[in-house]
Amino acid sequence: MGPAPALVPQVFLGLVCAGYGVGAATGWGSARLALFMGDFGLSAAALVAAVSCFLFARSADNRFRPAWLLFSASSLMAAGGNGVWGWYEVVREVPVPSPSLADVFFLCFAPPAIVGLLVLAKRPVTRAGWVCLVLDSWLIGGSLLTLSWSLALAHTAHMADVEGASVARAALSLAYPLLDIVLVSMVLALHFRRSNVNRAAVNTAIAALALTVLCDALFTSPLLRQTYHSGQLLDAGWFAGSLLLAYAPWGAGREGEAVSGDGQRSVSRPIAGSLAALTPYLAAAVCTLGILYNVIEGRRVDRVVVFTGCTVVLALVVRQGIMLVDNIALTQELAQKENHFRSLVQGSSDVIMIAAPTGILRYVSPAASGVYGREADDLIGAELASIIHPEDLGRVVHEVRRFLAAPPGEEPTTRIECRFRSGTGDWLNVESTVNRHQGGLILNSRDVTERVRLQAQLQHNAEHDPLTDLPNRALFTDRVRQGLGGRRAGDAGTAVLFIDLDGFKAANDRLGHQAGDELLIQAARRLQDSVRTGDTAARLGGDEFAALIVGDGGRDQTAREYQVHEIADRLRLTLSQPYRIGAGEVRVTASIGVAFAEPGITPNDLMRNADLAMYRAKAGGKDRVELYAPQMQAEVVRRTELATRLRTALRDGEFALLHQPVVHLATGTVAAVAAQARWRSAQGILFTPAEFLRVAEDSDRTAELGRWLLEEAVEQAADRSRAGHQVSVAVRLSARRLLDKGLPFGSVEALLTRYGLPSGALMIEVADSDPRVSFDELEQRLVALRRLGVRIALDGFGSGYAAINALRRLPIDVLKLDRGLVEGVVESARLHKITSGLLRIACDLGMQSVADGVDVPEQVLALRAMGCTHGQGMAFSGPLDEYRLRRALVRGEFPVPGSPAAQPVLAGGSIPLLTGSHAETPVPPT
Repeated sequence: MGPAPALVPQVFLGLVCAGYGVGAATGWGSARLALFMGDFGLSAAALVAAVSCFLFARSADNRFRPAWLLFSASSLMAAGGNGVWGWYEVVREVPVPSPSLADVFFLCFAPPAIVGLLVLAKRPVTRAGWVCLVLDSWLIGGSLLTLSWSLALAHTAHMADVEGASVARAALSLAYPLLDIVLVSMVLALHFRRSNVNRAAVNTAIAALALTVLCDALFTSPLLRQTYHSGQLLDAGWFAGSLLLAYAPWGAGREGEAVSGDGQRSVSRPIAGSLAALTPYLAAAVCTLGILYNVIEGRRVDRVVVFTGCTVVLALVVRQGIMLVDNIALTQELAQKENHFRSLVQGSSDVIMIAAPTGILRYVSPAASGVYGREADDLIGAELASIIHPEDLGRVVHEVRRFLAAPPGEEPTTRIECRFRSGTGDWLNVESTVNRHQGGLILNSRDVTERVRLQAQLQHNAEHDPLTDLPNRALFTDRVRQGLGGRRAGDAGTAVLFIDLDGFKAANDRLGHQAGDELLIQAARRLQDSVRTGDTAARLGGDEFAALIVGDGGRDQTAREYQVHEIADRLRLTLSQPYRIGAGEVRVTASIGVAFAEPGITPNDLMRNADLAMYRAKAGGKDRVELYAPQMQAEVVRRTELATRLRTALRDGEFALLHQPVVHLATGTVAAVAAQARWRSAQGILFTPAEFLRVAEDSDRTAELGRWLLEEAVEQAADRSRAGHQVSVAVRLSARRLLDKGLPFGSVEALLTRYGLPSGALMIEVADSDPRVSFDELEQRLVALRRLGVRIALDGFGSGYAAINALRRLPIDVLKLDRGLVEGVVESARLHKITSGLLRIACDLGMQSVADGVDVPEQVLALRAMGCTHGQGMAFSGPLDEYRLRRALVRGEFPVPGSPAAQPVLAGGSIPLLTGSHAETPVPPT
């Protein structure tokens, strides 16, 4: 509850009490009204207090609930006493007899209040504490009894004896002040021992009972006792005490809860603690004062005063003895705890330091010598800031100031990590738990240098390649993001280079992984040494590297592109230099793709562009630098769409098998047919193998297409054989495809047996273009096929990387010249000599020869003159579907231009062979 709402009931309470006081001071205007307000008004106020305390006790759920029930019963007794008093004075209009039922109610007012105050008191935790509480109560009560007996009670008892009053009246005249003395004693004792819980409500209740006791004391004094009548100003005190008690649990209670809700405990003031300690001596002083009063007045000291004084002195001596024993025990316990604490501090591996508010170190534990390498005595008196690293000092000061300004209940401790200077001058990473201490700080510090180093190492390992120690893809991407943001945002001079080592896989397979790793390490070192300071070199994985070239802020984009291209070309030359591996040298080349930043481009898009440029460099012949162009992305999209459609083409029957006749160059007869796959997509587009095999990067899909091509070619050849067309069929398979487990040794024989095709009617054209293929395995595979009767042709002869080695080791029956040799054989004398020489080799080895891509008559004449036996191309026929092929086979031959200039070296015969290279002319069947 805020201050404004809490003020409303307080103002209302003050106005009601003030109104009653004014009425009592003016006599209420009439004697009868004064009697009514003095009797039933006080009864109503006490009844309100009783109901209020009872309702609060029912709603409360704590250990003080019995206290408020007792206060309710005490107020109910006061209401009953005032009600009986009003019955006599107002209703019956007779004097109140003495003693009467009202006296019974009034005498029952004090005991519940006294017990309620005991419940509110702070309970001792030891027997000595309980004894001291009883002794303190008697010290206060006895001293007050001594003083009051000396001042008034002895006179009252004497007058009652002189007047011959009855025992009941004499006891009644003494009971009121004695109960008030006990109640006052409890009020004073509770003031020094009250609990901290809901203190506002407790203080208000004590004030209400104190005001009631004060009015009772005034009422029982001889001066007012004889002249008192209901409705006087004294009634205003009782009225205010009752209403204050009614207000205590609700108004003051909510205020106390609002304060305690902040989590702050009220701390006893030093003054209050001092008064609590002085209570026994003050009580003894009051008792002595009562005795001195009798002596000064020349009276005989009453036996009651002597007895009470003696008991007070005895209680004081006993209390002091208990406190002395308790203090000795506390001193021993404190010494034991101090020794225990000192042992913990001195034996702890953590360094404990106490710094004054000025930052001067007042205490440093002995562990400092082992942790910091500095003696504790050397650090005491030094400033804390002098041992903190200058780069960390500002952050530490800011954190300490923030911590000291924060409420202790919300943030009791804080944690600070900084660097401390050691005795050797090195800087140690130290983690400190900081607590408040008398305006200063307590620091519990430990050396975490190894942990920080380990974290830094783990962070480094997570961001760097373990083999080359270059940044990995994650860190490189983050560096690219930083290069595209901040003050360099929009700098088109920033570029990313993607680098791939051409031929690394072959070298790795040939030399082993250890040599391959050594090659990558040397390449990484060359790359790191070649980039500029501020640029980033990284390894993305495998043999792929990358470099971030940060822009210089220049606006001449053409000059910048030229500069970056020079850097990339220099990197290419550096990475293409021979590598010293073991006792030999290894050569690989580098294909580099370059992409420049654009406004609004993301790191992933920039890296993707560089990757596309790098693949374009590899596709363009390798060992080159390629700049990214937007059409590269369009080509990737087209190839992706084509690859997606290709996955379902076989299942949907979109592939067709065409055959191109292989013609004897001397006679024009059809010696064989070469099977070629064509893909007519759902959109009506006819793709040649050169187009769709380029996107069929999925090995499973390529294998499936190869199996379909072989089976379809054998099946159709068997159908033609049964129809009387005894012509061989050639199927082109790559060397890698032949060694694939998807085409086991028995699969070709099983196909021939299933469709009834003679083994001699099938020729396998081996594409010799993959350097990763093992010649030993390929030789074993071809020998096994040849044992079945299958003929073997070497496709693309004259362009392969190991054509001579293939001729030397592989069981070859037919040499098929590459299209590139045939295209320029007429125009180029140099190419004419090369082709003539290759044909001579075939003749000397006893092999037949086939020229692929014979498209014009001049090529027919030139090849026939050089000794080539067979040709395939548009000079005779393009690829034919099955219907047109059978018509051509019925015709049996094609016209051959001119007459032979020389007899062919080999006689024509039926040659089983396959398609040419992937560059077949995409001419639809005619």
